[in-house]
Amino acid sequence: MTPGVANASPVPTERWVTLARESHRRFYDTVRVLPPDTFALPSLLPGWTVGQVVAHVARNADSHTRRLQGALAGEEVARYPGGPAQRKRDIEEGSLRPPGEAVSDLLRANQELESTWERCAAQAWPGADLFAGDTWPVTDSPVRRLREVEMHHVDMGLDYSIDSWPAEYVSWELPQLLATVPGRVPNSTDARSLVAWLAGRSTLLAEFRLSAW
Repeated sequence: MTPGVANASPVPTERWVTLARESHRRFYDTVRVLPPDTFALPSLLPGWTVGQVVAHVARNADSHTRRLQGALAGEEVARYPGGPAQRKRDIEEGSLRPPGEAVSDLLRANQELESTWERCAAQAWPGADLFAGDTWPVTDSPVRRLREVEMHHVDMGLDYSIDSWPAEYVSWELPQLLATVPGRVPNSTDARSLVAWLAGRSTLLAEFRLSAW
């Protein structure tokens, strides 16, 4: 099976671009009015501050831009050429920016990615065979970016909630996450409980937890 084909979305890429642009605006509108000291507060992600979440969202935009610009040039360019170490380093460095710079950096990263999507669309999304280490095709970039922004908007622990997630995103995300469940059940006892619950034969205990996604 060609890597990533199974993950391709049936929703038109152009629609995902629209939803991702709207998600960018919502996230930016939240961040741009934050009091400076909020960036140092803990987020809902263990060990991450609000500033680290903002930095990660900006660097994720850059990573998509990097891969897509490579595809436009007919080249296979990884989103994070330095792997997980680069990703971690970029987040840490970004989180040290003064809040004003962090907001400007986020806006710049979003705008560059949106401009790159426009270029890709104008050329019919070239590089379908260039996965650059990912498991999804270039046409899935907008929905993958939408996931990143929507999840992390909630993760900041501010006023944005899951009630604001677009219905189309939720419909796409649910089967994606369900597919990860077998590998996240910590033991056989919990696996039995989960199977029984899914089959309508039992209820899940309050202490039931999946391991981190």
